[in-house]
Formats: sequence, structure tokens, C-alpha cells
Amino acid sequence: MTNEKGKSPKESAVETRYLIMPHQANPHGTAFGGVIMAWIDMVAAMAAQRHCGKEVVTAGIDSLAFKEPIRIGDHVLLRASVNYVSRSSMEVGVRVTREDPYSAQQVVATTAHLTFVALDKNKKPTPAPPILPQTEAEKRRYANAKLRVKARKELLGKISGTESADTE
Repeated sequence: MTNEKGKSPKESAVETRYLIMPHQANPHGTAFGGVIMAWIDMVAAMAAQRHCGKEVVTAGIDSLAFKEPIRIGDHVLLRASVNYVSRSSMEVGVRVTREDPYSAQQVVATTAHLTFVALDKNKKPTPAPPILPQTEAEKRRYANAKLRVKARKELLGKISGTESADTE
């Protein structure tokens, strides 16, 4: 049963921090993309779970942009919030910020949008509560997410059946 009343993005938002250690970096001293991607998936899943109160699975990573390098010793701040909900799927936005531990200067290092599906006790898709954007920023993220969902569906409609695991 879903909470038909819905939730605001703030109610299910998740924020966490990490410290980049040498084993999480390449020979150039910057964080491996896979480490950052794993953290993004984890924090986004937590926001989706908090929103729907159910088990969730990652259905896709719709966008992932590495904007700035993150170096050994940097603090990494991840913020995730649900931007949009359709029936059982939720788009979660994640912003990864690099923070200098000495000056506290922050720079957005990575952004991502992921899709999660809420699951029932039988591991089948189940309705998620609606999202109720409150602030101007939440309303903007909702509108942008709605456009991304529409574009993704249109693209999938155009390429469905033409690609599966093609490696051409």
C-alpha cells in the first residue's frame, strides 16, 4: 500500500560524506570513477527507499557527468533527492561535491540521475507514493526530470527491438 498523500523531496533526501583514500584513486591521485559511481548508486537507493518505504532496485543510470576531479584527501559530499515519480519508478538526482578539508572550499564534481523501481514483498514492481515538490528548486528539478523521462521513453520507443546486446 502506498502513502497516496505523497512526500516532499526534502522528506526523503539523503546526505553523506566520504574521504578519498589512496586505494580509491588512480596513479594520478584522483578518485576512480567506479568508486564515485558506487557511492552515487548507494545514496540514491537510500533516498528512493526513504521515499517509498520499500525495497528498490536500480533500473538505470540516466546521466552521469564527471565535471571536476576528486583528489586523495578530499572530502566528498553526496546529496540525493527524489526528483520525479511515475507509477513504480522514481528518478533520483545526486550531486557530488568535492570539499577541500582545510579551506572548506566546495566544487560540484559529479552529477547523476538514476531511475529506481519500488518492489513489493514478491520482488515485483509496486506503486510508489507521489512526489510533492515544495520549493522553487524542487519544482524546477521535477519539471526537468519529467522532460528527461519523456525523452528517455521516446528514445526507447525509437530503438526498441533494434538493440539488445549489440556490440557493433
